[in-house]
Amino acid sequence: MISEIILLCSSTLESPWIDSCWPTKNIKARAHMTALLARYELGSIGGLRVAVKDSVDVEGVPTRLGSAACETVTPATAHAEIVHNILSAGHQIIGKTLMHELAFGVTGINHYSGTPVNTLYPDLIPGGSSSGSAVAVADGTADFAIGTDTGGSVRVPAACCGVFGFKPTFGRVSRQGVWPTETSLDCVGPFAATLSVLEKAEQALDPSFNLDVITKKKFHFGLVADTSARSEVATALQHYLKQSGVSQASLSLPLMEDAFLAGLDVINAETALACKTFLDTGRVGLDVAERLRKAAQTTAGQVAVAEHVRDRFSRQLDARFEVFDVLVMPALPDYPLRREEAFAGATDLRMTALVRPFNLSGHPALVIPFEVGGLPIGIQLIGRKGADEEVFLAARELVQRSASLNNNKYTQ
Repeated sequence: MISEIILLCSSTLESPWIDSCWPTKNIKARAHMTALLARYELGSIGGLRVAVKDSVDVEGVPTRLGSAACETVTPATAHAEIVHNILSAGHQIIGKTLMHELAFGVTGINHYSGTPVNTLYPDLIPGGSSSGSAVAVADGTADFAIGTDTGGSVRVPAACCGVFGFKPTFGRVSRQGVWPTETSLDCVGPFAATLSVLEKAEQALDPSFNLDVITKKKFHFGLVADTSARSEVATALQHYLKQSGVSQASLSLPLMEDAFLAGLDVINAETALACKTFLDTGRVGLDVAERLRKAAQTTAGQVAVAEHVRDRFSRQLDARFEVFDVLVMPALPDYPLRREEAFAGATDLRMTALVRPFNLSGHPALVIPFEVGGLPIGIQLIGRKGADEEVFLAARELVQRSASLNNNKYTQ
């Protein structure tokens, strides 16, 4: 039962939420915008505190997707399956988080429902689309948070905000009760400030997740050398891996760029279809509406070519896993946009160049916080399909080995 909802408003918002956004008998306004749209108590008070992205159904609460186009939707009549799983694991859901409108953007900027401040890097964007979920963990509001990742929407905010984030193997974690209902890319994934809590979060989301079944103690890391990351980012990661002392060697993924572009075509086609009704209301924000109109121009021929790339890239990755246990590369190819630039209308889809390909292929991927020159970049680990546990244990090895290093203060 939802016992209380607290509406969070901010004087910095262009269009702050109004009381009617959350129909309930007990609404309290607050003047400070955090990561949350609304607070409530649901589940065991003694469990870990969990924040949930507003694209996930919670019974009795509207799922508004951060959009005025969804302002009049009725409250969800049932929990999403992952919400049931979280509550069954003994945790407490404390509220829903802010998000990029209709989950279609990389900056996290939302002029309607609000943009959370990147706690560790307040001058930078929090990343999208699961911006509020990443910030809820970074600022300590939640012990772990739930996001969705269609083209990097967990891993990009995790990297931007200096927290851990995970995208599971496509199809392994239930999406029942999660928007969009039809997708070949989207995955539900957790954020946490530490790897140990991220492990507990994934155990709650995925009842089949069991680290004890993996007996491997040391992993052979494959450093992807031919990425689009700026030179100092690539150099910093090479140095970091060398200093950590993990077993590693370099490899190439020649289809990365093709997979990035193909991923854009697939997400554009699928999102344009999922959002058509919302766009027709005329209430979608101008920035997202423009992207949706362009996305709707994606042709069946483009999608067919993208599906061919999906198959080739997936097979290329699978071949690399015959040699390596896990692949490693930067999560972001460049530093995040400054917040003021994004509010002025700037965006950068190239932020997803190193994460989006693995939505297309369906492989699991985990982001470890990592700085270069004091700015967030993140390290991404990619594993075999279905081998989500191996990715976590490889991350554990890397974090433990690098605990004494001084160039990555957020992986302790």
